[in-house]
Amino acid sequence: MSLSYQHHEKSDNPRFEIQNVPLPDLGPNDVLVQLAVTGICGTDFALATGKLGPTRRILGHEGIGRVVALGSSLNKDDIPIGQRVGIAWIRDVCGRCQICLHANGSENPRCLRQLHSGRKFDGTFAQYTIAPARYLMPVPEGLPDEVLAPILCGGITSYKALKNTGATPGAFIAISGAGGGVGALSIQYAKAMGYRVIAVDAGEPKRQFCLDLGAEAYVNVASERDAAGAVKAATQGKGAAAVLVTAGSGAAYNASLNMLAPFGTLVCIGIPPPDQLMSFHPLQFIDFGYRIIGSCTGTQTDLLEAIEFVERGLVKPKTLLAKLDDLNRICRETAQGKVTGKYVIKL
Repeated sequence: MSLSYQHHEKSDNPRFEIQNVPLPDLGPNDVLVQLAVTGICGTDFALATGKLGPTRRILGHEGIGRVVALGSSLNKDDIPIGQRVGIAWIRDVCGRCQICLHANGSENPRCLRQLHSGRKFDGTFAQYTIAPARYLMPVPEGLPDEVLAPILCGGITSYKALKNTGATPGAFIAISGAGGGVGALSIQYAKAMGYRVIAVDAGEPKRQFCLDLGAEAYVNVASERDAAGAVKAATQGKGAAAVLVTAGSGAAYNASLNMLAPFGTLVCIGIPPPDQLMSFHPLQFIDFGYRIIGSCTGTQTDLLEAIEFVERGLVKPKTLLAKLDDLNRICRETAQGKVTGKYVIKL
């Protein structure tokens, strides 16, 4: 039997419950992974509301564990028992859809079949899970499980988004939602990659947290009447070369465009509810040359690059350890904006 935390009901206040379930059945090309830890991502709670479409009952997508069994078609010489692996958002790619074919055989995390943890595969809020061997993600030894887990989603998403900005090292990067789990990692990656960081979030308790991570300035949107003006003041009137929106809020997106310098890039990471939309006038793009791009997690190569920053001590995830039965409390705290850093569940 496997202990798992299953999504119980869909609502604005989702609820989870612990259940004992049978070990998942292995297909011939699957591996069974015993998980040691799993990180918690805001996307898990968004999925649990039901507003992002159908889900599996077991969510979670930041798992670290070890291979304990192989499907009948697999060879122990190719995949050793005990191999340390990461179970992330992308569990597989089809290789056949329009996006996969466009990649010419290269890995593309935007596969249209969306073979994601918690969507098409049971997630990592469980002691055991299965993974397709062809997309197995070995991770290096050395780093503690609870340090490595947040890199599987929050870390790689932050790192890939910064790569996608096209900004020159030394430029200002504004991070909206900087005090959250992804935002905190974005500050550290941006600093390590040579950018100057302006942290943007709501509430004074997050100010020192963001400054301690390496931000040069903090803009409190809860008390600042002109957040865009405050960002421009912090950048000596230039504006930011790029704004990363990690906050899941349409209002955050609408406020962020005016923080940009001419020819700046707005990078979309946070996922607002479906009814919260961006509203921009085309003249803003015509006059100032702004770009808007969406950044979607990253490839396995991106992940290994993101892990290297942690191995070198340049990025240090701020983790809070928890147990499976803490998940409902963490869900409430996340919805209230009370969480700074990343929760990691010991399994």
